[in-house]
Formats: sequence, structure tokens, C-alpha cells
Amino acid sequence: MSDEAAAGDDRLRRWRLVLGGERADGTGVSLTGDDARMDGALEKLYGAGGGGGRPRPGRRSAGLGDSAPSVARWLGDIRAYFPSSVVQVMQKDAIERLDLTRLLLEPEMLDAVEPDVHLVGTLLSLNRVMPDRARESARAVVRTVVRDLERRLAQKTRSAIGGALDRSARVLRPRRLADVDWERTIRANLRHYLPEHGTLVPERLVGYGRRRQAVERDVILAIDQSGSMAASVVYASVFGAVLASMRSLRTSLVVFDTSVADLTGQLHDPVEVLFGTQLGGGTDINRAVAYCQGLVARPDDTILVLISDLYEGGVREELLRRVAALTSAGVQVVVLLALSDEGAPAYDHENAAALAALGVPAFACTPDAFPGLMAAAIERRDLREWSERRAPGAASAG
Repeated sequence: MSDEAAAGDDRLRRWRLVLGGERADGTGVSLTGDDARMDGALEKLYGAGGGGGRPRPGRRSAGLGDSAPSVARWLGDIRAYFPSSVVQVMQKDAIERLDLTRLLLEPEMLDAVEPDVHLVGTLLSLNRVMPDRARESARAVVRTVVRDLERRLAQKTRSAIGGALDRSARVLRPRRLADVDWERTIRANLRHYLPEHGTLVPERLVGYGRRRQAVERDVILAIDQSGSMAASVVYASVFGAVLASMRSLRTSLVVFDTSVADLTGQLHDPVEVLFGTQLGGGTDINRAVAYCQGLVARPDDTILVLISDLYEGGVREELLRRVAALTSAGVQVVVLLALSDEGAPAYDHENAAALAALGVPAFACTPDAFPGLMAAAIERRDLREWSERRAPGAASAG
């Protein structure tokens, strides 16, 4: 068989897997072996019976059954035949399309899943109703995801923030050439430019300082724990633990819905932080900001990161007054509409615009971009400009 013919057969095989083998799919391809088993796994999830509606003539019709063992077997099948990234998407679809939330409380089910951020969010939403026999399995799933995120994000975060703290400590007599901030030095010496020689003679150098061991910035993370913010809660908890491990930062972590919980004492273990959250319920951002206001001891050295979709159930006018008071006092307030990889989030555009009018940017941020965001905040750069340059495609307001 020629290479061209083999490529054509492979394309038909892939189309057959996509279309599901309906009589009118036009491929004329029969599947065997692993292909047939892959097709069976797809059929159980994406068949007409898998979407919750009635089967229609000529359409797939199947389901996963109603027991943890049958679902666990299906989970094992998809892990065997699909890459991890595809497995995570199929798990998320199965939970949403087939209402498998109840079965996630079974240890056998939890032992079979591919751990990921979305699954952690689902487990956290079930935290209060989870039986004891499933709790340890759930913790193991959450711990696996948290460790993976820490390996991926911790070093980048410490490096970006450490560098920003170094650069934010300016000195007028840098001891080493590497410590010279050339951009600021040139700006400070423009009047000494010699046009006939095409050069600038600096009268004084502006340099980067070196960090001291004392706390240099206070960081307050305020996290909306309403159901739509599940992925953001997971990422923010991990980042909170990383920031708390840095001696030059004093980090506080607050979660809120209609009430406020200060989880700063659990920051040594992000798994404990996550199990201290309670996803779902209403939202009172004003109450949360009021609590955070009470944590501010050094306004000029404080960064308040509010992570929320801004759907306010509290007193909106009072919220805006509090934010205005914080910024006037010198606190740098940043609003993240989402801290996740899920793309542009839904958010309250009116509240975002009102905050932007106060000089407080509101935009979505991916976990990979968050270390750079914190570095920019420490250096007091224009965060709106940063978000547009570093996260072109992200939702933003103002």
C-alpha cells in the first residue's frame, strides 16, 4: 500500500471515530482491536444517551451506567487509550453531561480518575457532604494536583518576585555594573547628552538595591469561593502557599462568599487551605474587602489581589468607596476576574468598569502569567498596560 493510500485510510479511520459509525457517516470503515475499544469509550460518553436527552434515530445511544464500578472501568479505559490532556477533558464532560457527581464520593471511583484542577474543584464543592470513607481518597487526588502545580509554578514565582524586590530597592551608588538600572540612569541624565559626540555622560548612576531579610511587601489574596471560581480557588491557594514561603513577603489568604474565612494559618499546606474552602453560595465582596482593609498595616507596601468575577451580592456603593479609600492610602489593588487556563470568564462588566474608573485594573490572568503580574505589582508598573501586553486575548475591563 502506498503512503498516500495509507494516509487516506488513517483519515477515514479518524473520521469514523469522530462520527460514531452511524449508517450515514459515509466512511464505510469497520473498527477492530484498540480502535473499537476507543470507539466504545467515546460512545458511552458522547452517544445520544450520554447527553441526557432522548436518543434520536441514526444517532449514538449509550451511557456509563449507574454504578461506581462501571464508571471506574470506563475511566480506566480512557486512561489506557487517550493522552492525559484528553482524559481530563472527557472526565470533565462526563461529570457535566452524565451527572456523575454522586459517584465521585465513592473511593473506587476516585482511585480511577486522572487528577486535574477541574476534578479538584468538583471534589471541593462536595467537601461538606463527603463520607469519611471517600475523604482520604479525595485528599490524595487533591494532593497530587497541588504537588504538580507547585513543581510547575513555585520556582518561576520565587524567581520573578525575588528579582522584582531587588529592582524595587533603588540605590544611587550601585557597587557593581550589573546593579546599574540603565533605563532609569539614562532618564536621570538626559540633560547631559552631548549631541556633537552622540553620547550621554551620566553624572549619577541609578542602581538596583539588594534585598534585606526583613519583610518588604505585604500581600493579601482575597478569593471569591462561589462555584464559578473553582479553578481560580485551586490556583490561588497554591500561589498563596508559595508566596508565604518567601521571607521577604507577609502573605495573608482570605476566602469569602457571604461570609469571610481567614485561612492564613493553613498556608503551610495548600491542601489544608483547599479543604478549608466551601465552594458555592452567594457573594459579598464588600464584606471581604472590609476584612482585608483591617489587615492593612503598611499601605504603601501592600498589594491586595482580589480574585472574583465581581458579581456582587453585598453593598456595591460601599465596596467602591472602600476600594477608593485603599488606593488613596497607597495600597495597590489588583482585580483578577479569573486565575485559570479556562479562557475569558463571565464577569460583571458594570462593576469592572467602575473599578477601572478608580484606577484599579480588572482582567483575567493565567497561572503561568501570575508570577510576572506580581513582579509588575511590586515594581508598581502600569498593570493595565501589563495585562494588554502580556495577556492579549484575556478578558479585561477599563
